[in-house]
Amino acid sequence: MNSSSAAAAEAARGSRDAGRPSVVHSTAPPVPARGVATEARLSNWWRSVVSAVKWRHILVAVFVFAYPFFATPFFTFQIGAQSLALGLIALSLIFLGGYGGMVSLAQMTVAGFAAYMLAIFGTSSNVAISLGWPWWLALVVAVSLATLVAAGIGWLSVRTEGIYTIMITLAVGVAFFYLAQQNYTVFNGFQGFSRIAAPTVFELDLGQPMAFYFLVLACSLAGYFFVKHLIRTPFGIALQGIRDNPRRMQALGYNVTAHRVGAYAVAGLLAAVGGVLMVWYNGRISPGTVGVGAMINILIIAVLGGMKHPIGAFIGAIVFVLLQNFAIDLVDRERFNLVIGGVFLAIVLFSPDGLLGLWQSLRNRLDSAFPHRGHGRIHR
Repeated sequence: MNSSSAAAAEAARGSRDAGRPSVVHSTAPPVPARGVATEARLSNWWRSVVSAVKWRHILVAVFVFAYPFFATPFFTFQIGAQSLALGLIALSLIFLGGYGGMVSLAQMTVAGFAAYMLAIFGTSSNVAISLGWPWWLALVVAVSLATLVAAGIGWLSVRTEGIYTIMITLAVGVAFFYLAQQNYTVFNGFQGFSRIAAPTVFELDLGQPMAFYFLVLACSLAGYFFVKHLIRTPFGIALQGIRDNPRRMQALGYNVTAHRVGAYAVAGLLAAVGGVLMVWYNGRISPGTVGVGAMINILIIAVLGGMKHPIGAFIGAIVFVLLQNFAIDLVDRERFNLVIGGVFLAIVLFSPDGLLGLWQSLRNRLDSAFPHRGHGRIHR
């Protein structure tokens, strides 16, 4: 009697539980809270940054920050600041050529356009043309307009490849040179603009050698790390894929033209900042600054350093500026281009990847001779 009642109760209980969802005990690990996950991501990011920093990076960082404290004002301003400013313009070309496969000769044109806009909207010796806006407002307008101009140049040239792209950008640069030289209403003709001084911020004169050096250093570091970050983003990876095989990327659904125009805009932003720094360095802007020789110099700087890594822009700029300042001790000033051409040909013949290629081949030989040294490779 009791056993039959217990069986009936158990059956009733089973019928009631039949409609309820069964509880399955999962063996999966618990999902961490949002704060814990964020902390873990930051910890992984910090470990990756620390592991990427090598002894040579620390030495270079210490040197560039301590340089103005032991160098003379001439070497701080004339060598250090000028090299960094030219390197920033060359960095825009390396970004286009090395990661986008587009060699542009108009990067100095974009830099010169930004310098002209700063002189026109800001203050200069020509008060009849310059509008006298505050320096920060003139700076924002100049850089923005130069970036738009760079995007327009890209829109014209991205539909071509190879030598045709070079010729189109060269034609744009030459056209702007003659426009600036012959137009007196806006660009003041061959005289250009002078007395374009670096601003004073919080009673700190940025035109002084040490202050200007740190200003250019900050902009160069920002441009360098910006490019290093950008080439690892989806946009940068897609741009490198377009460089290697544009037809396949087009078939995969990527807008090749939009990515290339975007790359020109990014490069134009870098070149525009470099152009502003150069006009503050020189204190003037004239058509000679944007001539064919200046356009070719940026290409030489990029090739000298190496087109496969952003740091090559600054290495090439240092070599170029040193030769520009001290080659006259060996040859006449009129023969400077002969010296630059000889160095350029020697490096291209022995190392198509520039000075970075020579450094990499030396490290490879050291690796083969001393395997325990553990030298790493230069990553793109």
